[in-house]
Amino acid sequence: MNRAVPISIAAFPASKQEAAWRETLAGLALAGRLPKDAVFHFGEVSIKRSPSQATFALLRSSAQDLTALAEAEPQILIGFVNYGRGHLTDSGRRAAEFADGDLWVCDPATRFSVQFRNDFELLLLRLPRERLVGRLGRAASVPTLVLGESVSASAARPMMRAFAANFAMMEDGDVMAAEPAITELVLSALLGEARPEEDNASQVQTAHFARVCAQIEARLREPDLSVADIARAEGLSARYIQRLFEGQDRSFSDYVRHRRLEQCRLDLVNPQHADRSIAEIGFRWGFADPAHFSRVFSAAYAISPRDYRKSAGSTVETRWTRGRPMHSGSRPVRPGPAAGAPAAPDRNVVAPALVATGPAASSVAPEEAGAPGCHHLPVSRDTVHWGYLSRTIAPVLRVRSGARVTVETLTQHASDDHERMIAGDAGAESVFRWTRDFKAVDRRGAGPVNATIFGRGAGEGFGVHICTGPIFVHGAEPGDVLEVEIRDLRPRPCANPDFAGYAFGSNAAAAWGFHHDDILDEPRKREVITVYRTDAAGESGYAEAVYSFRWAPQTDPFGVVHETIDYPGVPVDHTRIEKRETVLKGARIPVRPHFGFIAVAPRETDIVDSVPPGYFGGNIDNWRAGKGASVYLPVAVPGALLSLGDPHLAQGDGEISGTALECSLTGEVRLVLHKRGETDKSFLNGLAAPLIETPDAWLLHGFSYTNYLRELGRNAQSEVFKRSSLSRALRSAVRATRKFLMERYGLDEDEAISLMSVAVDFGVTQVADGNWGVHARVAKAILEPAER
Repeated sequence: MNRAVPISIAAFPASKQEAAWRETLAGLALAGRLPKDAVFHFGEVSIKRSPSQATFALLRSSAQDLTALAEAEPQILIGFVNYGRGHLTDSGRRAAEFADGDLWVCDPATRFSVQFRNDFELLLLRLPRERLVGRLGRAASVPTLVLGESVSASAARPMMRAFAANFAMMEDGDVMAAEPAITELVLSALLGEARPEEDNASQVQTAHFARVCAQIEARLREPDLSVADIARAEGLSARYIQRLFEGQDRSFSDYVRHRRLEQCRLDLVNPQHADRSIAEIGFRWGFADPAHFSRVFSAAYAISPRDYRKSAGSTVETRWTRGRPMHSGSRPVRPGPAAGAPAAPDRNVVAPALVATGPAASSVAPEEAGAPGCHHLPVSRDTVHWGYLSRTIAPVLRVRSGARVTVETLTQHASDDHERMIAGDAGAESVFRWTRDFKAVDRRGAGPVNATIFGRGAGEGFGVHICTGPIFVHGAEPGDVLEVEIRDLRPRPCANPDFAGYAFGSNAAAAWGFHHDDILDEPRKREVITVYRTDAAGESGYAEAVYSFRWAPQTDPFGVVHETIDYPGVPVDHTRIEKRETVLKGARIPVRPHFGFIAVAPRETDIVDSVPPGYFGGNIDNWRAGKGASVYLPVAVPGALLSLGDPHLAQGDGEISGTALECSLTGEVRLVLHKRGETDKSFLNGLAAPLIETPDAWLLHGFSYTNYLRELGRNAQSEVFKRSSLSRALRSAVRATRKFLMERYGLDEDEAISLMSVAVDFGVTQVADGNWGVHARVAKAILEPAER
């Protein structure tokens, strides 16, 4: 598998970030120069290299000029500007302006620069010069220009945008398919749009040569293709075509052989052709004799076709985990709502723009006034998304920095006891309503809506949390930091008069819990639910167990049987369970209400499982994210798109059974936007992972994979469940803490390392969420005696 190579400059202290950025660019044969008096703020690069010597790179950074390194091997650069504005220069002369969505071409054979005037995201394709120059007639170089509105350029731009949006998901086959497709489209656009300074005769020859090359490309698979065949097809003489190739210092037969070998080379390492033999691939591209194919391939590339295929091959073990499976087989679709039943809203499909501009999906009015304001975001089927995050969900509330928002959140475990946690509660009933004919919130998870993998239900339960939001914050842009200041948290009172004065929650000792493979008593694979209660006012400070039961197979209203707790919100039929009334007798559980889930939308892909946390926050499950704390999250998409959920009444570090004391909560939060380079908390610049501040400490977070969506490729949302380890999470937490101590308190590296060992507490946040977490607690009193 060809995984992206993510390089986050934010992992370095500020004093070393610019040098790290320059070193990273040098690996792409580029040099960067900041505007005069500008300070380097951030930079990210992900790289995918193809066996065909092409390289895709996705770059994000602040305003600067990019030029080619003089000593680098010359390669053509094709760039797609996902966002950003600037201009190209050619030999010191301004060639063209570019803006969001533009596609440009540069050739290092001529002195060029790409000058960005503001923050940018650029998808760059570097490929050998011969791929284009050898087919441009007599042109010795590719012109530096922004491609216009030709048909070919118009087709290439949405293709490049799609690759940029799904860069982390691209694998070898995608890269190898993308490179020739983009190359051909750009070549066609260049031939139609470039205006070489040649006489009329030269221009005619260039046009003829382009037509001849296109005819050859279309007929490469014909083993007996000859110059006479091309001459007849194009209405030219065979001698004239031979002279066209002589002008390129090559012969017709050499060119045809080279193009056939290039196609064979791509197919040999393309997973889509893994079941084809080497002889079949050679025959597919016009080599009728396998021995002849092997000889000419070895002569051209100094390696045999068989060895070349071995050198680029790889295998990946596949097995199912709680997350999204790597390879999905077909399975009968589970029964859906009856015909004519009201359709649940699909809040995952919205306008193509990254941030919707239409009205909010709920009755909550958008905030457009200048003042931040106070808002109430109630919970309902129209204000939640269940089990997933997405940069494409329409916001349900729009606010400005400084706004205070009262947010209602529901636990996804409320169906464990409908009478205590749903009955009589209009908001909860709106979300959890599920009958044979109607399901209020259909999608529950990031899997397919038609449940073709396991047949569990829409979304397949690949993600479980009920998330309220998203909230759009005006002015939030990638590179900024959103502070979620938690001013209050209180339990959601039971609405059933039979249980007045209480609030309820539950804990599931589930199949995904860390304990599950180490159970002593029979049955060894049991799952146990324990229901707890606390006072509705939230003033007692403790919770106590009410009863527990072992999960028994439950049949959901659509007729699907759930042998285990494998799909969120399945109503539990209490006639099928056996309650154990006296459990944890006398135990008083200290309550520490907190949001287990606080996230901004990630940028890497459109729909993301809510279970594994990452740089964007999400299912962090740190009980310190409660009243009086602030959670800082790096903004990845315009508007931030904040969602909150997975409310917990209590949790221990580790979350060993797989869940906490899951209890619906209502919180009051204040949202503060810290603009990159403008905040008085300078240590937030370049924040790369969630940071929690409490009145007396800082909490730094490390995960097995901070940006697993990028680091683990197309199957990231299943791979992360298999590859997580505490050692990786600890390493991530150590690096985050070291950087924080150097940035926040001005320590040097040796001082930071010593302090971490003698005074910083590292703890396991959770081992329940696929992407395991370790946190470091830095007590403020250590380095802030004046503030103590």
